[in-house]
Amino acid sequence: MNIKPFAVVSILALFLFSCKKEKDDNTLPLNLNISGLEDLGPAARYEGWLVVNGTPVSTGTFTVNASGQLSQTSFDVDRIQLENAAAFVLTVEPFPDANPAPSEQKLMGGDFSSSNAALSIGHPAALNTMFSTATGKYVLATPTTTSTTDELSGLWFLSLMTGSPTTGLSLPALPAGWRYEGWALINGIPVTTGTFTAASGSDGAAPFSGTAMAPPFPGEDFIMNAPAGTTFPTNLSGGLAVISVEPFPDNSPAPFLLKPLVGNIPSPAMDHVTYNMNLNTTSFPTGTATR
Repeated sequence: MNIKPFAVVSILALFLFSCKKEKDDNTLPLNLNISGLEDLGPAARYEGWLVVNGTPVSTGTFTVNASGQLSQTSFDVDRIQLENAAAFVLTVEPFPDANPAPSEQKLMGGDFSSSNAALSIGHPAALNTMFSTATGKYVLATPTTTSTTDELSGLWFLSLMTGSPTTGLSLPALPAGWRYEGWALINGIPVTTGTFTAASGSDGAAPFSGTAMAPPFPGEDFIMNAPAGTTFPTNLSGGLAVISVEPFPDNSPAPFLLKPLVGNIPSPAMDHVTYNMNLNTTSFPTGTATR
């Protein structure tokens, strides 16, 4: 049988169209519109998950550039799974990632209502709080040194309003996969004061403090081992006191995008004076997932 070339092309095109149509019939796009995310660096990725009958189903990973733009905003996923999804959850994952399950670092979530899921960190599957009741106080002092000339070189998240040191932070408990971390902005450079899970008790490290006993609260004296771009002792006047929420484990030395409490340190500042911090909801990402 002699089949004309045009007929061969037509048959092939029909076959390819049929295959494409079958593939398209089995998938639907999930579209993400999220603002407030930051570049995670080369060792981490964001990953989306559908919650289908209580089981997480990956929708794919993406990165975010320095301008906050997602590398990908539309993901082809299984039609049946997407139609039956009850919620969408966004996680922070290590890269490369050998574990097919979601990490504990669940950043945002939202329940589907018809075709949309409004995403927030307050979703029960994520951090389960919007930090609306969080409060913070701090003082400048250097309890780990005997000098009286370096008192503006220490930042401690405590209160002296009663005359004795008391807890300066009121923060909600974090789910697994997250830690609080304190920061001082010194000459435009964020320098850690240590990570912690409770507002009373010492934090996890004291790399810059002196040798004397520190109070049992999160904080740090900036006395030794100054990072590049800083000189210790210093004067924290005019800087910032920050409480962030960090992934745990944390692959970055920089503050994570969640900064629920921020305090502008006065200039000039006074030592052993209790200063208040402010709620910083502008640091929280928001968005929608649309099916």
